[in-house]
Amino acid sequence: MPASPSDLFAFLDTHGIAHQTVQHEATFTVAEGRALKAALPGGHSKNLFMADKDGTLVLISAWADSQLHLNALHRTLGTRRLSFTSGDRLMTALGVPPGSVTPFALLNDAAGRVRFVADAALVAFDTLHFHPLVNTATTSIARGGLSQFVSATGHTMDIVDFTTLS
Repeated sequence: MPASPSDLFAFLDTHGIAHQTVQHEATFTVAEGRALKAALPGGHSKNLFMADKDGTLVLISAWADSQLHLNALHRTLGTRRLSFTSGDRLMTALGVPPGSVTPFALLNDAAGRVRFVADAALVAFDTLHFHPLVNTATTSIARGGLSQFVSATGHTMDIVDFTTLS
């Protein structure tokens, strides 16, 4: 059974990671969340779940305004070319449906199959904003809190400067 937002908040609390959550209407795209983002200063994200033909799973959290040169990312990561995966694969690996992709879903990857990549432009912000496993809320967390969360789930965070990819 995938973790719920309440499970996520309990995990964050247990690990001493400060967080604040705002409820809102469902948002599925960066554009839909623009008004909300104006009220929450910090780094807002777009999150992508991808895979290569060998089955390597990659979760990318990027700054909402970054241009992502995904065609070149595989060379930086040492994988085969990455492509978007199905909603079923997303649900199986991270326990969230399309539209709710978030680094907080690493909580559901107990097997450690998913590689986490963060955009250098996103982690340059002191405060970061992500969906808390559902797209009807946004949870704010400090940059260091994200790093602590990722580590507590047994994952590592690869930071990639997408401006250098072409």
